[in-house]
Amino acid sequence: MKNVELIVVGKLSKGPLYELCQDFAKRISWPLKIHEIESKLKDPKQVQDDEANKIIAKLSSSAFVVILDERGNGLKSLDFAKTIQNLQNSGENHIQFVIGGADGLTDAVRDQANFLLSFGQQTWPHMFARVMLLEQIYRAQQILSGHPYHRE
Repeated sequence: MKNVELIVVGKLSKGPLYELCQDFAKRISWPLKIHEIESKLKDPKQVQDDEANKIIAKLSSSAFVVILDERGNGLKSLDFAKTIQNLQNSGENHIQFVIGGADGLTDAVRDQANFLLSFGQQTWPHMFARVMLLEQIYRAQQILSGHPYHRE
């Protein structure tokens, strides 16, 4: 993949989750950018709308957009890697992943998705989801390169 971007709500503070994100980001050899979106508003509905506007502004019309959402499809790691490989094989070279904040995503954001991805039926803190996504991107990279990191 030539260009991988994460558009995420919230600024990750120094600490264990930050360190994990940094570790996986360093391991990913594909060009990677992480855009942190924040709202300074207080009202939950206004916050959600503000975050949505900022997310949509970051989306590229040339990217394949994957939005993490509990309504999405769960993929095994091998299927996630295959999905990335299929995108590469079809000429896609830019993928954007979106992770919403504590108040979730609006329909306007979800409507931008080429694919809705779920990490299961449970609700995960968005900062955990960021670590999990980076690990899965790294895992997919390793699977596609034939590295033994992934075990079935």
